[in-house]
Amino acid sequence: MVTALYVIQIVVCLVLIISVLLQEGNSAGLSGSIAGGAETFFGKGKSKTLNGIFKSFTKVFAVLFVVLSLVLTLISK
Repeated sequence: MVTALYVIQIVVCLVLIISVLLQEGNSAGLSGSIAGGAETFFGKGKSKTLNGIFKSFTKVFAVLFVVLSLVLTLISK
């Protein structure tokens, strides 16, 4: 059972890395923060874009990674 959890942990880790690397970068600097504020106000359908999907994947797999890490730590003691 512990081996299966380790394999799932590795798969979740790889998917998390890939989903972070496939996301677009945020605009940097003062002009990026001003444009970013306008973008979030008018961009109501951002969750349906590819970048929005990657952000939701990242959140889900980050939570899975933390939960699996805690479970594996408790089991190994």
